[in-house]
Amino acid sequence: MRKFNVYVNGTAYEVDVEEVGAGATVAAPVAPVAPVAPAAAPAAPKAAPAAPAAPKVQGSAGSTPVNAPMPGNILKVNVSVGQQVKSGEVLCVLEAMKMENDIPAPCDGTVASVNVQKGASVNSGDVLITLN
Repeated sequence: MRKFNVYVNGTAYEVDVEEVGAGATVAAPVAPVAPVAPAAAPAAPKAAPAAPAAPKVQGSAGSTPVNAPMPGNILKVNVSVGQQVKSGEVLCVLEAMKMENDIPAPCDGTVASVNVQKGASVNSGDVLITLN
């Protein structure tokens, strides 16, 4: 019996191959094996951190939504309701995958609503800010 690692689309599978007879090999069907994590000693239960409150929507919805391009956390909100913005001006900063991403205004306009606050978690496609 020989063991091989086979990689399919970046996922590793361990495959056992049995040698049967003179020079002939047959691959035995084996289910994918998930990596095994070492067992950790049970820790004392900790109080769950308080979930952040749902962000307050400031202002009324505008005609041009600015959506989150990816999931992440809001590090900074640079605008407030009623503020005039120019196309390309940074509205807020989104931290995703250890990178700070500036979220720019898609067009000139006035901030109609701010739907996020500093520290909020957002998903891809969530409306962050709307403009008129």
